[in-house]
Amino acid sequence: MILTCPSCETQYFADDSTIGESGRTVKCAACGHSWFVNPKGVPGVSGAAAPAAHEVYRERVREQRRRKSRVAATVSWIVTAAVFFSLGLAAIIFRNDVVKFWPESAAAYKRIGFSVNRFGLEFSDIERSRTFNDTIPIVTVSGKVVNVARTTIDTPAVRVSLMDEQGKQVAAKYGKVNPVQLPAGETGAFLIVLEQAPMESFEIELSFVDRADIPPDPEPATAPTEPSESGGTDETTPDPESAPE
Repeated sequence: MILTCPSCETQYFADDSTIGESGRTVKCAACGHSWFVNPKGVPGVSGAAAPAAHEVYRERVREQRRRKSRVAATVSWIVTAAVFFSLGLAAIIFRNDVVKFWPESAAAYKRIGFSVNRFGLEFSDIERSRTFNDTIPIVTVSGKVVNVARTTIDTPAVRVSLMDEQGKQVAAKYGKVNPVQLPAGETGAFLIVLEQAPMESFEIELSFVDRADIPPDPEPATAPTEPSESGGTDETTPDPESAPE
């Protein structure tokens, strides 16, 4: 006996004995549609007449629409997932560029275990020395910076922090990297001298900062004006011999 699915018209060969004398319900392996087959091989419902041709056609159209809807939904989910995956991958690969334009994102990258370098520079060949000018302690820090980015960079400033044994900052000094612009793969240099460095300084830390964030140097103190014997301040008075008559 040849069975034809009324939904997708897929045909199957079935032995008459598998249908039995009272018929049975079968299911299409291709589309999942179920229908009743009587012993004579005529599709229909047990105890009822076979469905009309227009009903079979309508059911076939509805099934085709359901298939298209499922395919469209699957494609939509795949495209959406691919877009989010691409954005996430780009955010990881270009994280240094992201942090450069959005510094607040650096904390989020660190929380998920990714290191960031928003300046695109790395320290190398660091040299440190402590000397004395008479009794004044002086700490000198010099080194190089390498542009590890893919483009030319406006070089930032370097901050030298002196830390005590408990990790507390006891002094800091800023210096600039030369040259001002550093092409990709090139090397710049810096030299920073800290005068009157605290004796309790135990460790030196280096970091990059934007040049605009360098605090202004404190203005030198103005020496007080010596008061005159009359109790006021000294003033320049004209020579009486040169005064006009």
